[in-house]
Amino acid sequence: MIFDAFKSPLKELENCTLCPRSCQVNRLQGKSGYCKSDDSFSIASICIHRGEEPAISGSKGICNIFFTNCNLQCIYCQNHQISVNQIIRTNYRMDLEEVISRITAMLDQGINRVGFVSPSHFIPQMKVIIDIVHSLGYKPVWVYNSNGYDKAETLRTLEGIIDVYLPDFKYSDPDLAWDYSGARDYPVIAAAAVREMYRQKGAALIKGDDLTAESGIIVRHLVLPGHVSNSLGVLRFLAEEISPRLHISLMAQYYPTEQVEKHSMLQRGISKSEYRQVVKELEKLGMFNGWIQEFESSEFYRPDFSQPHPFD
Repeated sequence: MIFDAFKSPLKELENCTLCPRSCQVNRLQGKSGYCKSDDSFSIASICIHRGEEPAISGSKGICNIFFTNCNLQCIYCQNHQISVNQIIRTNYRMDLEEVISRITAMLDQGINRVGFVSPSHFIPQMKVIIDIVHSLGYKPVWVYNSNGYDKAETLRTLEGIIDVYLPDFKYSDPDLAWDYSGARDYPVIAAAAVREMYRQKGAALIKGDDLTAESGIIVRHLVLPGHVSNSLGVLRFLAEEISPRLHISLMAQYYPTEQVEKHSMLQRGISKSEYRQVVKELEKLGMFNGWIQEFESSEFYRPDFSQPHPFD
């Protein structure tokens, strides 16, 4: 099929200000800014993923679309194989027809949700995919799984399109955000992003008969070794400035990749004591909605994007 009629959202790339970097480059002409991404569909993997929160993956899993590159460059990124902004990754370019074919094949297997992973710099392409899938008669739950470094103004264009927001909230400490992700303004940007998501969805997580989320917001936070105070600041902000009724996914899955083997703080995993302190604060704040990851989870969440299925 020819899908050219659905590509009008790509015009947003002509002067790209999608994310907080606001590079203002013309990606339609092959130019690239911070994210080293043009107007192509640069996708590292389209796969069924069963490792998400129970309300996201359910019993059948979710069809996850992993975009390449990123508008953050976290030095500890667990997806570093595909997220590092070294070059425009021509090896991951997919024809739109192939993208749609892969997604619909999974929907035909009974998967009823589609997740976009690291979509902040690929929102026009994401909109094209959604429009085409809808035109073919499919109505999956759409999940927006981002690093939290999203422009609130851009998120407003997704109201009524995205069903479930699944953002990270990585940092309350701007110095840490600069040192580890190259974005000193991360706490301010992520706060505005979550406020916008909350405005759209509220604190309630609406579930279907199979207990999977159909609408709402789940905020993820990864605990980093040696930085308990950062985690406490994130949780306090969410509870006091957004709502203690938010659904939180507290994650213990950090593990040191080869990227941080020589880093003084990040070359080890988190300790049980560190994780207990953060869990205790979560409970103290009355944040009882969501999930607390098993401490041993760092042994199981180690994707390899050189394989056909990164999570097998």
